[in-house]
Amino acid sequence: MATRVIGAASLTRDLGRWRHDEPGAADNAKRPTRPAYVALAESIRLLIHDGRAPLGVALPSERDLATSLAVSRTTVTSAYTLLREHGYLISRQGSRSTVALPPNVVHDGSKPARSILAMMAQPELPTIDMTYAAMTAPLELEDAYSAALQGLPTYLGTHGMDPVGVLILREALARRYTERGLPTEPDQILITLGAQHGLRLLLNVLTTPAERVLIEHPTYPNAIEAIRDVGARPVPVPMRPDGWDLDGIRSAARQTAASAAYLIPDFNNPTGLLLDAEGRAELAAIARDTRMTVIVDESMVDLDLTDRESAPPVAAFARGSEIVTIGSASKSFWGGLRVGWVRANQPLITKLLGTRSTVDLGTPIMDQLATVYLLQNADRILTRRRDQLRARRTVLTEALAEELPDWHINPSAGGMSLWVQLPAPVSTALAATAPNHGVLLAAGPRFGVQGAFERFIRLPFTHEEPDLRVAVKSIAATYAALTPRAADPLAPLTPLY
Repeated sequence: MATRVIGAASLTRDLGRWRHDEPGAADNAKRPTRPAYVALAESIRLLIHDGRAPLGVALPSERDLATSLAVSRTTVTSAYTLLREHGYLISRQGSRSTVALPPNVVHDGSKPARSILAMMAQPELPTIDMTYAAMTAPLELEDAYSAALQGLPTYLGTHGMDPVGVLILREALARRYTERGLPTEPDQILITLGAQHGLRLLLNVLTTPAERVLIEHPTYPNAIEAIRDVGARPVPVPMRPDGWDLDGIRSAARQTAASAAYLIPDFNNPTGLLLDAEGRAELAAIARDTRMTVIVDESMVDLDLTDRESAPPVAAFARGSEIVTIGSASKSFWGGLRVGWVRANQPLITKLLGTRSTVDLGTPIMDQLATVYLLQNADRILTRRRDQLRARRTVLTEALAEELPDWHINPSAGGMSLWVQLPAPVSTALAATAPNHGVLLAAGPRFGVQGAFERFIRLPFTHEEPDLRVAVKSIAATYAALTPRAADPLAPLTPLY
């Protein structure tokens, strides 16, 4: 398969004002004048560290990039040469130069799903666990299980194993989709053991070993691992600071012939960004044009922390079976409630049932009935939870501004976490040292592939407000304890000759 290539226009857009010494640059007074090729090389290097120039992807030709940037070809040639000398580009005879990370760059991105399991051992100090983004159970959960217990006798005369899901829950979910602008029948719903379970079933049906699956970059770590576990290959499409690069998704789908994509357009985990209605329509069009099935994860859909009108489901813009939706009760209500669902057409539901029979025989009926009660009372429960999340997000934001003012918080529209940019690529070192200061962290590379996002860390705001303040103080102490060399910005690139 041909090497995937970043377009010159896309790279130019992402580089932004890469010449910091150009007239009008905001930080002109702070930076000494540098040769243009050095400034260009350093800017491309930052895109590589931040996951916006994925490893293994080819950069534009020197001629194309020079034209797009309005610089001489010699400037681009020299920049590429400098990147090669420092290990950020690999050149093979007869092929384009592809993005890489130098061997001496330490990162922890090889196993993105390990962080939760790695933290199961009891730490020596009392800790605040910031590796997960989930809230405690709502007050109504006990009532939900009491109602489920009262409804259970209806099912005791059966064998109790229903791989499709109880009808009353599928009807409730179908109504919710219909109210959101996506007409849905109960037989288009399959109840699963959470969204992760639904994703795994879909990957088993929609992909084969070695096939490409597009992902946002960054994205949910367990999804990356699920794609790898079925033998498929995650293909990262970098997100821009303001959202999705739909042109990049279209280009990547065509260049890689990806069979499927996994995307989180409703408050992406970890960035919290939201894809607007226009973008959703374009995403559906891309799926149709490229014959790619897009798996849309709506696990965070109920956690809109703005006052804007909700966007319709992505599947509302589909004309056929190009969009499949997965959802979950765990983020909306409680992580211990292992109930999720897949919304798809009936032929795909039938295929999923065939695959499911080799894995499990259904979702526990008590949990399904409890979810019905929670959905019936969702307005009250979710209003309260969104208010809690807004307040906690404010506390976390203010604490970071006070304790770590040089950290940049990326704006988010909802979800449960902040995606925070560090001044230096020390995310893995920070996470490794943090337990010594009473806090557990998930390093940025967990949310990407091949070592990206060393300058980022995800910080959930799901803890109680006093715990968030303590956590930030602990993080600040951890950051201060890093060696001066580790905490410094990236050393300038210099010619090696």
